[in-house]
Amino acid sequence: MDYYVVIPAAGKGKRMKAGMNKVLLELEGRPLIIHTLAVFESDTFCKGIVLSVHPEERMEFKQLLTAHQITKVCALADGGKERQHSVYSGLKVLPPESDIVLVHDGARPFITKETITLLVESARNTGAAIAAVPVKDTIKKAESGAVSETVDRASLWSVQTPQAFQKAVLLAAQRKAEEEKFLGTDESSLVERTGYPVQIVESDYDNIKLTTPEDLYFARAIIAKRNESQV
Repeated sequence: MDYYVVIPAAGKGKRMKAGMNKVLLELEGRPLIIHTLAVFESDTFCKGIVLSVHPEERMEFKQLLTAHQITKVCALADGGKERQHSVYSGLKVLPPESDIVLVHDGARPFITKETITLLVESARNTGAAIAAVPVKDTIKKAESGAVSETVDRASLWSVQTPQAFQKAVLLAAQRKAEEEKFLGTDESSLVERTGYPVQIVESDYDNIKLTTPEDLYFARAIIAKRNESQV
């Protein structure tokens, strides 16, 4: 059940319109990245965290980790121009004993330990697994601003992170993408193009990624809901 996790946290977050790295934004008194890290910090099966950060923000991240008593970060890797490059940089500094590796968005703080456990189990058994939820909206394809097709949503999933892999599977996919100069939308897309099957683990709709200013409202609502459920 043990695993390591790589968290890319070097993005500029342009769509957040904050003028700074969005994972450093305050959310209910703590930086967003600390909310995310705290989930893995408290999971006994997580044996280490690799953070991929912008070199100019390295010291700021070190200070945050100390201030918030995050002890499982075993390495800070240099983030790259694209998310894919940041993840690959993180993979390269994982300890040799790491077998199952998760990749998780730094701006996705509401993942549950239950989903993490299911992902790790699936990846250990099959090699690759991703968190996802069924699409709820009607999806339409369009051409030149006009609907060309209504897509059957019964087979559609909205993909999240974490995405979990046997390390050898993900490294092979990353190397192939680098050699062929392919830029994917997520780690699963890299693994898929090698022909390796990827399993879906159903997650929950709270596991949102904070991308735009409006997402902060939803984040506060989720925190309030969880606080109420603990009373």
